[in-house]
Formats: sequence, structure tokens, C-alpha cells
Amino acid sequence: MSTAAVKRWAFVDDWRFRHLASLMLAGVLIWSFAALRQDWSAMHRWNRAFGDASLVLVALTMALGPVSRLWRPAVRRLSWRRELGIWGFVAALVHVGIILFGWVQLDLMRLFGFEFHPGVGSYVMFDKGFGLGNVIGLLALLYGLVLSLTSNDMSQRWMGMSVWKYLQQGAYILWALIVAHTFYFLFMHFLDFHRSVPEPNTLQWPFVVLVALVFVLQSVASLRTWRLRLRRDAAAR
Repeated sequence: MSTAAVKRWAFVDDWRFRHLASLMLAGVLIWSFAALRQDWSAMHRWNRAFGDASLVLVALTMALGPVSRLWRPAVRRLSWRRELGIWGFVAALVHVGIILFGWVQLDLMRLFGFEFHPGVGSYVMFDKGFGLGNVIGLLALLYGLVLSLTSNDMSQRWMGMSVWKYLQQGAYILWALIVAHTFYFLFMHFLDFHRSVPEPNTLQWPFVVLVALVFVLQSVASLRTWRLRLRRDAAAR
């Protein structure tokens, strides 16, 4: 690429542009997911829209690494992981806020699967799966908070590159928690015997495809990296 072309496209790597573009993408995703659920109550429609948008944004951050190993020009776009991850966390934070204020109405016991039973005079568990699913979601939120707060150059300089990289590798744990949390609410939440089972969520299989795509990219990139290392080791002998 010529020097003039590099200058013309330099704005793409500016952190302000990355934040703006990531915010706009988040907005489009949230609006699109909300539009798919016009027949839902407003609280549940927006709760799920923000949660689904967060999932997609984090999936993009997880995919950029392996894509850059398989297609070298993508290395120049690795810096986008920061902003995509940060806005993914912000969307997840709003998702949790809607649940806390709109669904459980700040009754944290309900968030963990308990309801107050007047006859007993205390809280009783009404859904173990619901509570466990939300515990996993809150752990993911805490991981996301740590990663978002340290996704900047100042934290990188303060911690040192090796410690900072080790901390940021927690993104794989974050992704696993998000996948487990989402899987429960898409496939398992309404399977209790005392509930009427609703129509399948239209996003069940797109979710499976998205998770499978990230897994395949990571697996293929890992295999390619391993094979290249074997070749280098063989050439060095």
C-alpha cells in the first residue's frame, strides 16, 4: 500500500474512530435484536436485545485473534478488540441493569432463584437453574469489568506487557461464561415440568452457529500455529 493510501486510511486505527464505530455497531445490533421481538414486553425485549448485542461484540473480539493468524493483513485490525470488548461490556451492564430494576426490582434473592413465601415467612428456592444461570452471568460481568478497565495503554505500561497479556487472556474464560449463560437461557430455562414451554427462540440456532464459528476459527488458527512452530523447529536443527 502506498504512503498516501496509508495516510488516507490512518483514521481507521484512531482509538476515537474505533470507539465511535463500535458504539454505532452496538446500536445497530441492539435495535435489530429488539425489532425481532416486537411481541415481547418492553422490559424483556430490551433486556435480551442488549444481552444478545453484547454476545456478538464479544464474539467479534474472540474471532479477531485467530483471523489475524490465518490472514496476516487482519493483524492491523487487532487493536479493534479493545473497543469492541469495552462496548460489549457496556451492553452487558445495561442488560443486567434492566434485569435488576425491571425484572427482579432490586430483590437480589429473586435474581438467584428465590422468592418470598408468605406462608413460610422466608425465601424459598423456586428455580435452581435460573439462579445458577444468573450466577454465571454475574461472574462474566465481573470478568468483563476487569478486562474493560485494563484495556488501555496506561494499564499496559503500569502492569508490564507480560502481566497485562496474562490478565487479558481471561477473555477466554469470559467467553466460556457468556456462552454457558446464554445457552441456559436459550435452551434450558423453560424446560421445568410445571411450566408451559414457549415457542423456540428464533436466535437459538444463530447462537449455535456463532459459537461454532468462533470455535472453528480458534481451532484452525491453533493448528496452523502449531504446524508453523514444528516447521521452524525442524529447520533450526
